[in-house]
Amino acid sequence: MGSKADNMTSNQKEWIQYSTAILMVLSGVVLAFLSFFLNNYVIAEGVLWYIAQALTYAGAIFGVSIYFRTKLGDFEHRMRDYMERQHEHERFEHLHDEEK
Repeated sequence: MGSKADNMTSNQKEWIQYSTAILMVLSGVVLAFLSFFLNNYVIAEGVLWYIAQALTYAGAIFGVSIYFRTKLGDFEHRMRDYMERQHEHERFEHLHDEEK
C-alpha cells in the first residue's frame, strides 16, 4: 500500500513548490524591513545572506518549472506531428494497396 506522499498529484506538488517559494521571498522581505528599521537603518549580513538564499530558491523553483513545461510542450508538439505524419503515411499506403 502506498504512502500518502506517493499519492500526491502533480498539481499538489506544484502548489507546494510555488507556495514555499513565495513564502521564502515574503519572509526575506519582512526580515529585511525588520532588520533595516530595528537596526539603525542597517541590514545585517546574515539577513542579506538569507534574502539571497530565498531569492535563489524561488528563482530555481519558478525557472525550472517554466523550463520543463516549455520543453515538455515542445516534445508533445513534435510527437503529435510525428504521429499525424505516420497516420497519414499509413492511410496513403493502405489506399495505394487497395488500388492494386
